[in-house]
Amino acid sequence: MRSSHFTLLLSTCCLAVSAAFAAPSRPNILFAIADDWGPHASAYGTPWVKTPNFDRIAKEGLLFNNAYTPNAKCAPSRACILTGRNSWQLKEAANHICYFPPEFKGWGEALAEKGWNVGHTTKGWGPGVALDAGGKPRLMTGTAWNKRKAPPPTTEITNCDYSANFNDFLKASSDGKPWCFWYGAVEPHRAYEFGSGMKKGGKKLTDIDHVPAYWPDNEVIRNDMLDYAFEVEHFDRHLGRMIAELEKRGLLDNTLIIVTADHGMPFPRSKGNANVQANHVPFAVMWKNGISQPGRVIDDFISFVDLAPTLLEVAGVPWNETGMAESPGRSLTDLFAGKPVHKRDHVLIGKERNDVGRPNDWGYPIRAIVKRDSVFIENFEPTRWPGGNPETGYMECDAGATKSFILDAHRKNPADPFWQLCFGMRPASEFYDLKADPDFVKNLSADPRASGMRDQLHAELKQQGDPRMSGHGDVFDHYEHASKPNVGFYEKFMRGDPVKAGWINPSDIEPKPLP
Repeated sequence: MRSSHFTLLLSTCCLAVSAAFAAPSRPNILFAIADDWGPHASAYGTPWVKTPNFDRIAKEGLLFNNAYTPNAKCAPSRACILTGRNSWQLKEAANHICYFPPEFKGWGEALAEKGWNVGHTTKGWGPGVALDAGGKPRLMTGTAWNKRKAPPPTTEITNCDYSANFNDFLKASSDGKPWCFWYGAVEPHRAYEFGSGMKKGGKKLTDIDHVPAYWPDNEVIRNDMLDYAFEVEHFDRHLGRMIAELEKRGLLDNTLIIVTADHGMPFPRSKGNANVQANHVPFAVMWKNGISQPGRVIDDFISFVDLAPTLLEVAGVPWNETGMAESPGRSLTDLFAGKPVHKRDHVLIGKERNDVGRPNDWGYPIRAIVKRDSVFIENFEPTRWPGGNPETGYMECDAGATKSFILDAHRKNPADPFWQLCFGMRPASEFYDLKADPDFVKNLSADPRASGMRDQLHAELKQQGDPRMSGHGDVFDHYEHASKPNVGFYEKFMRGDPVKAGWINPSDIEPKPLP
């Protein structure tokens, strides 16, 4: 973000604050991010996911209905969060498991340079390799606090005691300096203990009020959804313990708490794609000393590129003193103050190379524009398999009960519609009327509205310097992959070399290439 733009935003925010409400200049920051959690919470009216602590953040702060990540995969999404830039503006960092470009700094590093205590537990930026220009590992989200362990409630949930690690961080941060802590859970990332939602969470299949139209509605899929819900609730319980510790220490009122996830759920047609299911994330903010009129629900569209400008502004750190690259994001502090003057009615999303499994380690490039009632999606390489090649196991979709069920059903009946919706080839363009078709299963690419949204998408991407708009999009396919054993995976696999991908099941692999 240009320094003049930042100054304008700060001035606008100050004007918006009434005489009775003056936000303190520098709160502590707790940034809580789940791994693979879509907007499923009781605060959003989801009856099969109980999130009392997320709900409290929403009730005593702000709940955002239209929060999106620009890229629905772990590493590129987190890169957008930290830098305030869209993934197509981040060179190598647009890809999953990349070498993070040294030229792009994040707010975690910027705050540490300004004297803040910065730390994280478990998952910060990643997976990938982040080195500075001298080859030294970067602390993208500060020092790691991971020593505390606790017995997990299922065989697939980590034994990391997130809240105890946060307590250790707080004890070490009692020097009077402001602090920023990144609570990076790995739940509800797969794998799941099948049936745990019912057996250990006390849930029932009938709790689920809606199975998306792109999945079959049966006991297997509902169980899978409930297991996902149980892991979301594990994340929420640790969030509650962190809130309680802040209250105990008298720190809650002047701590900005942001709760979100890096992208949608790890199911077919969600995580790793670019659409309203994959990129839509939960988002709630609480700051008792800094949010006017708590309890509001915000319908404006926000993007993860807005986080860096927001956090640096509330931290009192001018953008032009950070060394960070320009951001297209907008600070959310005007919304905190109760007078939204920077409304946004859409977001841009996309993807490049996520996981390996295609010839030449190619990705599946997409750009899209999402509005309240419609979405336009452009698939730049429609002759490639969107979920990864069948003969290597559709590697862009994590192994799980829903994936396995859909693949098995297709083998038994090639006309099965769910396989086509989740894994089949896609056309060059897609347009969905979300008001009439909220599960986006009826492509209306000939609709006259599609061309207007495509023009708007291209105009904004050109302004942002997206290589796809200048005919140089293949650069993303040629960036080096940071996992050496997986480089050239497709070719190694097809010639019988001993390669393995831990995130797919052997049964995911088709015995021969599909036509």
